[in-house]
Amino acid sequence: MDPVIIVGAGPVGLALSLALAAQGVPSVVLDETSGKEEPRPARTVVLRADMAALVERLGCATVRDEGLRWVGWRGMRRRQQPREVAFDLGLGGTEEWSEDPDSPAAPAAPLHIPQHALARGLRDAIAREPLVRLVTDARLDTVEQDRTGVTAHTRGPSGTWWRGSHLVGCDGARSTVRKLLGVRFPGRTAVERHAVAALRTELPWPGESLLHRQPPWRGVGEEITARPLPDGVWRIDWLLPPRGELVTPDALVTRIRETLAGWCEGTTPPYELLDTGVHTLHHRLARRWRVDRVLLAGDAAHLLGAVGTQGLDEGLRDVDNLAWKLALTWHRAAPDALLDSYQSERRTAIAARLRAADQALPALRGGGGLRTYLPGVMRGHDALLTDGHLGRGPLGASPAYPHSPLAAPFSEGMVPVGTPLGAPVEDVRVTAPDDTTVRLRDRLGQARFLVLLVAPGSGVWERRHWRTAGLMPRLEEAAEALPVASEVLVTDAYPGAPAHAVLLVRPDGHLVAAFAGVRPEELHAAAEAARGSAPEGALEEGPEGRQEKAGRSGAASPEPVVPVEVPAPAEASLGHDRTVDVH
Repeated sequence: MDPVIIVGAGPVGLALSLALAAQGVPSVVLDETSGKEEPRPARTVVLRADMAALVERLGCATVRDEGLRWVGWRGMRRRQQPREVAFDLGLGGTEEWSEDPDSPAAPAAPLHIPQHALARGLRDAIAREPLVRLVTDARLDTVEQDRTGVTAHTRGPSGTWWRGSHLVGCDGARSTVRKLLGVRFPGRTAVERHAVAALRTELPWPGESLLHRQPPWRGVGEEITARPLPDGVWRIDWLLPPRGELVTPDALVTRIRETLAGWCEGTTPPYELLDTGVHTLHHRLARRWRVDRVLLAGDAAHLLGAVGTQGLDEGLRDVDNLAWKLALTWHRAAPDALLDSYQSERRTAIAARLRAADQALPALRGGGGLRTYLPGVMRGHDALLTDGHLGRGPLGASPAYPHSPLAAPFSEGMVPVGTPLGAPVEDVRVTAPDDTTVRLRDRLGQARFLVLLVAPGSGVWERRHWRTAGLMPRLEEAAEALPVASEVLVTDAYPGAPAHAVLLVRPDGHLVAAFAGVRPEELHAAAEAARGSAPEGALEEGPEGRQEKAGRSGAASPEPVVPVEVPAPAEASLGHDRTVDVH
């Protein structure tokens, strides 16, 4: 079977190759650059806790070594501090949280890391992975499809034809793949502009991130964000006026000095300026994310980032959603139609995120007036921005897919739990088949579904004492009969779940269904729906001898990736994109 071709070696493309390799799928990553990451301290990314866990699971060591998890968040307006949030730096944090002091759940800490460090960590992981081939100086210029695969041509020191089962364009905002497909990329240009500086200094809030609205000092702008990095480094962003203010070096230094003095009781502390830039944010959404065997992900499919939303975090969610579906399709353990749900779920989620941001922008950036003085208005605006920056509400919460084409059919045996159907499950402690106690997230991303039994008291006993008692024999038998690879896990408790509830969880951690006890037929129907609703037995055996249920004990291990030479096609047709370039 041909490898998957991934175009683009940014963090999204690199992460996708590793996520596929973890599920036994080989890939070729085509990188048009020389493969050397230029250090840019002012170009950083914020990852929610679940996406940081995904990257670490893929073998990226730099998230631990060169990233920083914030200990807290401060929201300031003028000279007041109306909001302060403490983060959970352990494993107990949750993406669903409130600021109620009586709430037992603290928010999970976001991770802040320079983008070049993240990319380098992913490249180091790829160097240890035999199923991934990274090809540098390879610029794509042709993509053609047929019934059995994709043919791509790259220019470079020696032009090469590549053959793959599928091709995924992770090649950024100016995506060549998207242009060759003729897919439109409508949206808005320069929604927000920020002056950015990375500097090493001491601020009064070590390890805490800060959003300061309407600071009382002249000449620094209406909104400033400060985000800490390791070794005393901070990234500071100043929101610029919408009408193209020119940011000169002298003007930026003035902003830095005035801002630091304002935060440090009138005296500018010593600082070392490391990097500067202007960050322009666009909002765009590709019309189609799948054209037969070619798909789009990351900035090639969407651009967002205004009012605190995080574009790269969403690109990694594309990876999390797509990898297991592409892996099951590649292994012929699911129908090809499963890939259709990638666009249905992710494009809908991004469209909702963009819609929420566009609705919030007039209120947040519309300029004051009488509404500025109405009771509660500014507090509401502050809450909107906090949502975007901290990953909750319509601007930032982890996406749920309640109306997915993969949704399980309703049955009388279903029970509600603390997680809505289609939403990411909580990262509870579970007992694995090898009798180890791990976090639920540690078992994700293996092209297998998780069957989670809620058994109060099970944490007190070793698994060997109860695996042959009670519900376990029936549950393991039901899991073995599922039309997809699965793993049975047990937890002491799950938020909102009654004793003996059984949860079916997708490989990307989204809840398919929860049942009251072991219900083999209903569990089977839910798993069938979650893999694309193909009737059992409808899939044929592949040329490598894989059956429909291949991978039940782990995906087959293909040979290490080698380039596949194919004859040049008779014609190479280049599509023309009429969209405006984005920068």
